[in-house]
Amino acid sequence: MFKQSGYRWRTKFGGMEVSDVQRLKQLEDENVRLKKLVADQALGIQLLKEINAKKWYAPPPGARS
Repeated sequence: MFKQSGYRWRTKFGGMEVSDVQRLKQLEDENVRLKKLVADQALGIQLLKEINAKKWYAPPPGARS
């Protein structure tokens, strides 16, 4: 198992400087954060569409709210 994980690490990070690996990690973390933000925004848009799709009826004339 160690050989396989070592191989994966080497293929991903081999030839990179330490600063490059750190920057890659920062970018991956930022990507996760942005994906969550987009998912939250998409959910909000979907909820607004559902609310907007409902039929809203005006109160009868003379009725007070």
